[in-house]
Parts: sequence; C-alpha cells; structure tokens
Amino acid sequence: MENDHQPQETTRPYLIVITGPTGVGKTSVCTDLASRFRAPVISADSRQMYREMRIGTAVPEPEQLEKVKHYFIGNLSVHDYYNASMFEMESLALLETLFKKTNPVFMAGGSGLYVDAVCKGIDDLPAVDPGLRNELAEKYRSKGIAWLRQQLKQLDAEYYAIVDLKNPKRMLKALEICLITGRPYSSFLLRKKKKRNFGIVKIGLNLDRKELYERINRRVDEMIRHGLLAEAKGLYPFRNLNALNTVGYKELFDYMEGNTSMEKAIELIKRNSRRYAKRQLTWLARDRETEWFHPGDKEGIRAFIENRTGIMAEK
Repeated sequence: MENDHQPQETTRPYLIVITGPTGVGKTSVCTDLASRFRAPVISADSRQMYREMRIGTAVPEPEQLEKVKHYFIGNLSVHDYYNASMFEMESLALLETLFKKTNPVFMAGGSGLYVDAVCKGIDDLPAVDPGLRNELAEKYRSKGIAWLRQQLKQLDAEYYAIVDLKNPKRMLKALEICLITGRPYSSFLLRKKKKRNFGIVKIGLNLDRKELYERINRRVDEMIRHGLLAEAKGLYPFRNLNALNTVGYKELFDYMEGNTSMEKAIELIKRNSRRYAKRQLTWLARDRETEWFHPGDKEGIRAFIENRTGIMAEK
C-alpha cells in the first residue's frame, strides 16, 4: 500500500477513506464528495449493517442512499454473526469489482477496526485454549466486569484505553490472547500491513470538542423524536445478542426493565455516545497517514483528494 503526497496517475485505483468520531458528519461529507466524484460508498460502520437498527445507528437518509450507491447498509440481521475479518474479505472482493468500472471508491465509517481491516489487513491471532476461555468466562460471571477491566488494564493498557469497557466479549477475547501468548493483545493488532493493489487516501473529520459533544447530544434527541424507543422495543426480545450491545439500545433496555427513567436513559445515551467518540478519536489518532479536516471544509477536502489522486471531481 502506498499513501504518498504527490498526485498520482488517474489509471491507478484509489480508495478514499472518510473517518471520524460519531456525530461529526461523515455521512453528509462522504455522500456529497462521492456524488461529485461519481463514486460509490462502502460503509465501514459495524452497526449500520444490521437492518433492524436503522434509527439508533444513524444510517444514511433515503435521499442520500438514492443520491449515491452505498454498500454494507442493512445487509445483515442482528441474528447474523459477523466480524472484521469477514468484512475485510467481502470488501476486498467488492473493491476488485467496483474498480473495474469506477475510480475512486469511497469508504465511510467510525469503526476503526473495520477500516483498518480493509486498509491494512487483520493479523492472524493464535488459537485459544477452550479450557482457558471457559475459565475466564466463569471468573467473569462470578467476579463481574470490574474484575475483567482490572485484569485487562494490567496486561494490556494500550488496548484498555480504546476498548469499549462495557463490552465483556471484547475484553475477554483480549485477555485470552494476553494469557495464552504472554504478549499484549494490542501487539497482534495490525502491526504488519498487507499489500493492497490500490492507493489509499485517508481523511479524518473532527470538530472542537464542545461543538462535537453538542452535535452528539442533538443527534440523540433527533433519534428519540424519530422513534428510537419504538425501534428498541421491537428488539428487546433479542437484547442479549452481540449486535445489540450498542449505545442507544442498552440504555433503553434498562429503561424498559424499570432500572432507570426515560429522562435518565436519554442522558446516559448522550454520555456514552460522547465517551464512544473519545475512544474513536484515540484509535484514529494512531494513524499518521490520516489528514484531518473540519467537516465543513468540503472544498478543501475535494482539492486534497484531487491533488493526491489526480482524479478530478465534477464542478
């Protein structure tokens, strides 16, 4: 993979990656730019793939989906198993097909692991001893999530800083690898880039922290007005599925079970969304190949893409 700073031959295929924290405006920016470059969009949002979770995952509006062809939106059910390795395989196959008829292709999403899977590849992890897995699961059930967090923090502070601390499945997986190999789980993640036969241009979107948090808060209010509670009620019977271990749904499930008020649930969705945005930025900051822009600077982003790829947008 190359990602240098000189204009390239237009015959070379390019993937334009638009990343950034939740609520920053990736969908709007990517849809507008993709339209001007006559390009399709691959969604790298690990939750927008689930067709039953449209409101809570802020899928593109119908007019945006009509304006630009999107892939990996609503293509799965919450009952389906899916992971970053599968996304890597399917996205690369799709890109091979798309590049035969269009250049560039855009990718948008805040799921850093999914973006990295396509751009760099997923490292092969060692097999885990089923006995160890069962032992850790039993300790988690008896000692609770606080114990799990503490163990992970001791063995892999780097991964602890970016993982969803409310997701025991991910923490258990990381802890398993730490214990069976004697190495931090983070040391296995994307250390060796796999060669890609297309160029990659990475664009990060960010805002002043106060402005970003205000946008996140407003978006949560809009989701509630547009029927997030009804959507969550329809998914309540499946609340234990991994797909629904997601901000916006977990808090409303607590409300439905009488553990909190609706007002408090909304407050928690906003808080947890802000915390998620902070973790996303921590993950994205690791990648020095990303060029950062304000989401309102669409002309600046367009000019940057043209300069890096030699591909011209429509006026």
